[in-house]
Amino acid sequence: MSTANAPLAHAGEPDRAPVRADPAPASAPAPDPAALDPELSIVLPVFNERGSLPEMYRQLTETLAAMGRSYELVFVDDGSDDGSGPLLDALVVGDPRVWVIHFRKNFGKSPALAAAFDRVRGQIILTLDADLQDDPAFIPEFVARIEDGADLVSGWKRRRRDPLGKTLPSRFFNFVVRRLSGVPLRDFNCGYKAYRAGCIRELNVYGGLHRFLPVLASERGFRVEELVVEHRARQHGVSKFGARRLLHGFLDLLTVLLVTRYRTRPLHFFGIPGLLFGVTGISILVYMTVLWWFEVPIGTRPLLTLGVLLTLGSMIMLGLGLLGELLVRTTIRPDEVFSIREIRAHDPRAAPATRDPNRLSSRSSPSLSPSPSPSPSPSPSPSRSPSPSPSPSPSPAPGARP
Repeated sequence: MSTANAPLAHAGEPDRAPVRADPAPASAPAPDPAALDPELSIVLPVFNERGSLPEMYRQLTETLAAMGRSYELVFVDDGSDDGSGPLLDALVVGDPRVWVIHFRKNFGKSPALAAAFDRVRGQIILTLDADLQDDPAFIPEFVARIEDGADLVSGWKRRRRDPLGKTLPSRFFNFVVRRLSGVPLRDFNCGYKAYRAGCIRELNVYGGLHRFLPVLASERGFRVEELVVEHRARQHGVSKFGARRLLHGFLDLLTVLLVTRYRTRPLHFFGIPGLLFGVTGISILVYMTVLWWFEVPIGTRPLLTLGVLLTLGSMIMLGLGLLGELLVRTTIRPDEVFSIREIRAHDPRAAPATRDPNRLSSRSSPSLSPSPSPSPSPSPSPSRSPSPSPSPSPSPAPGARP
C-alpha cells in the first residue's frame, strides 16, 4: 500500500510499523527517434549524381541540425549507373534518418517524386535536386512560408546559372504556362518546392507533370506562393535535360489543362474547336452549293475539299467530347471534383459522414473540428459539482497518415 493512502497517526496511539513505499516503476526506454514521424521530409531524386551526393548530404544535415527539427532524408535512385546507388546505401548505414528508394531503371522525375510522396512521413515535404544547384540554406524560409499558411511554395531562380540555350526557352515556357493556367508563378521548372502533407495527398504525379504541381494544387484550391532562391552553377556531372524538354513540356501543359479545367466537362474541351471547324466547313459548303446552283464548276476546287474536311473534323471532335462525357459520368469519383479543407460541427462524432466511404479516397479525408461552445454554467446544487464530459478527440487532419 502506498504511503499516500496510509492513515495519519493520532496522539496516544501506539507506534505502528512504518509503511514501506511501493518501488518506483522502471522508466520506459526512450523511443527511437527514427521510428517517430518527423516534422520534415526532404525528397531528392537522384540520377547519376555521385560527385555531388557527399557535399549535398553535408549541407543538408548542417542546415537541418541548425533548425532543430526532426527530419528524414529520402533519396530516390532513378536508375543511376555511376555508383550513386552504393554511395546512398552507405549513407543509410551511417544515418538512421536516411532511406533510399532504388528504381530498377530510369523512369523520370515524376515517378521518382510519386514514389517518395506515397511514403514520406513528415508534415512538411521539400523537394530539391541533388546536383548542388539548389541551396539547402533556403529550407528554413520554405518551412516558415508553409507554417504561415501556404500549402505549396515554389522556388523562383531569378538569376539562373545556366547557358542561354536553356534560359531563353525556359522563360518562354514559363510565360505561356502562366498565361494559360492563370497561376502567377515565374518559374514552373524549378524543382525546389515545399508542400504541406495534405496538399501532396491530393496530387497525382505521373508522366511529366512534376513541373505543373503548382497548377494542379491551385485548381484544387490550395494556396500557392513563390520564394526567390539562389541558383548555383553545376559543379559535377552534366545536365539531364535537353531541348526535348520544351516540347514535352507543352504537351504536358495540354494534359494539365484537360485534367484541371475540363476533366468534368470534356465536351467543352473538344466541342469549342469542333464547333469552329463545323461552322467554317458548313459555310464553305453552302458557298460551294450556291456556285454549283449557278452552274459554276466546283469539282476541282480545293475549297470544296477543305469544307468537307472541316465538317468531318467537327463531327469527330464533337463525338470525342460526347464519349468523354460518358466516361466522366461513369468513372469519376466525387473526391476528384472537390477538395474539403475542414468540416466543423458542434460534436464531430455527430457530423454527417459519406454514404459510401469506399468511394472516397482516404488521402483527402478532411478533419472534423468541434465548433467553439460556451463553457457550462455551474450547477445550483452546492453538494454536487458537474463532472466535465469527456471532450471528443478530433479526427486526423487532412493528409495525416492513418
